[in-house]
Amino acid sequence: MSTKYNKIMEAIKRQLEDGTLVAGSKLPSVRQLSERFSCSKNTVIKAYEELEKQHLIYAVPKSGYFVVHEFQKVTHENDVIDFLSAGPDKSVMPYIEFQHCINQAIELYKEALFTYADQQGLSSLRVQVVKYLQNLQVFTQPERVVVVSGSQQALNLFVSMPFPNGKKTILIEQPTYFGFIESINLQQANVLGIELTMEGIDLDRLEYLFRNNDIKFFYMIPRFHNPLGHSYSNSEKKKIVELAEKYDVYIVEDDFLGDLDSDAKSDPLFSFDPSGRVIYIKSFSKIFLPGLRIATVILPTIMISNFLRYKFSSDFNSSALSQGALEIYLKSGMFDSHLKKIKEIYHNKMQLLQESCERLLPANTDFSKPTSGFYLSISLPEHVSAKQIVHLLNEQNVFVDDASRMFLPAYKKDNLIRLSISQVDESKIKLGVERLAECIASIDSRRNKFASHNFLRF
Repeated sequence: MSTKYNKIMEAIKRQLEDGTLVAGSKLPSVRQLSERFSCSKNTVIKAYEELEKQHLIYAVPKSGYFVVHEFQKVTHENDVIDFLSAGPDKSVMPYIEFQHCINQAIELYKEALFTYADQQGLSSLRVQVVKYLQNLQVFTQPERVVVVSGSQQALNLFVSMPFPNGKKTILIEQPTYFGFIESINLQQANVLGIELTMEGIDLDRLEYLFRNNDIKFFYMIPRFHNPLGHSYSNSEKKKIVELAEKYDVYIVEDDFLGDLDSDAKSDPLFSFDPSGRVIYIKSFSKIFLPGLRIATVILPTIMISNFLRYKFSSDFNSSALSQGALEIYLKSGMFDSHLKKIKEIYHNKMQLLQESCERLLPANTDFSKPTSGFYLSISLPEHVSAKQIVHLLNEQNVFVDDASRMFLPAYKKDNLIRLSISQVDESKIKLGVERLAECIASIDSRRNKFASHNFLRF
């Protein structure tokens, strides 16, 4: 049975939704609503306070209550199956908990919000990051940590800035993260690729490239690769670090999904790095709040001052409010609790997606088999292009990603699609794969009919 104060809230929300109440509108007084709904003034006040918590209205002392902004009804597109979006699952984002951290950060760092903060990042946040990274087998000191405005900023700076080895060419896995390819293209940097499959890379080929080219650094996503979902073994990571040391190559390790690794024995490349050869990037965008725009980089001591100089030319320092709130979130233990929850959710979604692919996809397709993470890639039959599939599925409100933009021209494949499980509704995963399989089958059918028709004409 609906309480009186719920009825009051529902009535106001309806008026916000239909436009009767707009931003700045004054709401009826407490006395007026208590008479209209035949309830006590305390009931009305309770309803108004709840609407305030939802940030729909605000109170002005001695003046009454007013509308913050027009109410936008959340629409649930029941027929949409979203394998495209790659941000965190919105249903498990810790909005309320983090709001408390923001409020506390304002109290603690109010002066810092109006002055320039430490260019390297809040020292208290760097201390907490160092403690957290120990869980990922990353052991370092706060003095080597630099806070950046998202991992993309760090990657963009690495493309442009000189490295201690004095080399110029960047080596990347193929395929790889599109944002990094964009940075390379925009800055017209020298770049080489090395093919990556779910079996890994050819280490002999890697050594050949290290030995015979002017490699500045090798950019890698060692765990739950984007777009393949591939993860390197510890022995492969160790060998790659040894080769980098032998041929004076730096490694930029983008470990943005390493937190989701359930294998306690899986180590980052950084843990095999005694010489400061590996630069480690930890982003909080995919596992936490993308809008926070906070990531951290662990740099060799020799590179810190130059990196800060390049960062200064970009934005001087990252948001003090975001840094303070993240520090409180890490220190309080809230992040560990959040991580435990999302690890299970993403693992279950990925297992369900793999099971659906195994049962439903045609035999002439192949798909990667990551243990967790966000991404699974599907290699389509050679005569089926990713663009075809994307178009056909879009017509059915199933959204997937054409991975062709994640290749350099020399490695281009137009028959690879990427599926992300992060925002897709778990109950729709099987249906989405069914529709994908039907699209592949329909293209196969048309091709076979065309081939048969030409044969008969001959």
